[in-house]
Amino acid sequence: MVDPVTPGTPTTTEPATIGGRGCDFRSMENGSHDQSPPIVLVGAGLASAVIAQRLTTVLDAPRVVIVESTDAPFGEHTWSFHRADLQPSSLAWIAPLVAQEWGGQSVRFGSYERHLPSGYASLTSASVSAAVERLPNVSLSRNSEVTALSAAQVTFADGSTQAASCVIDCRGYRPSASMVLGYQKFIGLEVMLSSPHSLPHPVIMDATVDQLDGYRFVYLLPMSPTRVLIEDTRYSEGADLDGAVISEDIHAYATGHGWNITQVVRRENGVLPIVLAHDFERFWSELPEDIAHAGLRAGLFHPTTGYSLPDAVHVADLIAENWPIDSAALASVIRAHAARQHKKQGFYRLLNRMLFLAAEPDRRHFVLERFYKLPTPLIERFYAGRTTTTDILRILTGKPPVPIHRALACLSEAQLFENGSP
Repeated sequence: MVDPVTPGTPTTTEPATIGGRGCDFRSMENGSHDQSPPIVLVGAGLASAVIAQRLTTVLDAPRVVIVESTDAPFGEHTWSFHRADLQPSSLAWIAPLVAQEWGGQSVRFGSYERHLPSGYASLTSASVSAAVERLPNVSLSRNSEVTALSAAQVTFADGSTQAASCVIDCRGYRPSASMVLGYQKFIGLEVMLSSPHSLPHPVIMDATVDQLDGYRFVYLLPMSPTRVLIEDTRYSEGADLDGAVISEDIHAYATGHGWNITQVVRRENGVLPIVLAHDFERFWSELPEDIAHAGLRAGLFHPTTGYSLPDAVHVADLIAENWPIDSAALASVIRAHAARQHKKQGFYRLLNRMLFLAAEPDRRHFVLERFYKLPTPLIERFYAGRTTTTDILRILTGKPPVPIHRALACLSEAQLFENGSP
């Protein structure tokens, strides 16, 4: 659903040259006389694209340089979100990045299927690349391996440098002993079918499949009447991903639904962190205080679902509201935001511990099966990270789908660090 790692097709603008790397300074071509250093976003992923898009909407929009170590900025990704995740104002400015949206979604379990009338939208690498390409104040530098960052400068592997009015590190997830993790791992194949698939909207969770390697479900994203992204997802203790085996499972799933695949258009894969416990102070002590961080690099994603787009949008809004600002000041602002998020997300980490530590792997689907019987507004607030105290009581009330003694053993977050990760 989010943040797969297979490289995709880069943008096609013919670059000028800066410091030995390809870079297109369209703001200068369009007559800008702003000679102040640009804001530099390190890493061409979701967070940098969203920040760049948002900064074009501020008064006197700054020059932005996105630097990427590979020749494939924005990779081969699909990023999705529920419309209820974002405020109307945010939905408006992020619209140019959106590839497709739908008026509803559904889930499937062994005992029931449910339609949810909640709007859903997806960004793709292609839609993000095209949107960034259109931004007049944004320059993209490929094959730009960064070796050092400071609050006012980026240093590259060839020894050249780029001055910056502000530096934001958006280079993706950084492994840290400050987090105890499970994993959401997936392979996705976007395929063409010989006949229509008849899916009116996304199926965000089809858990009627065999439960393999933890909790398994299939995610379906209809892109046209005969084109669909089929993604096989597992919530597992280990991060190993057998692409060949899971690809075979996807083809078997398609066959089982009467779909004849005529072409695999593209492939994506990913291994996302699912946070069971997080030592916030330790995590942030490992980062420089004078450099801002965003996206997964800052630990800003939903601990249970792995969705990172809502947090990326919230941070982009935060940056725009505080602009202009230097790197050290912005680092402080984002850290304070992350601290608030960490406090609000404690319940999600508890649920993750119950899912991974209390539920038997082949019975984890019962936890989600029970959850999706709850009211739609509660489910929307859960995805948006706005779960209320009343919601928590509603989620936990009744007969739990895990043994109570094992659920009670999951209450302590700190104990996982004391005893070592599971």
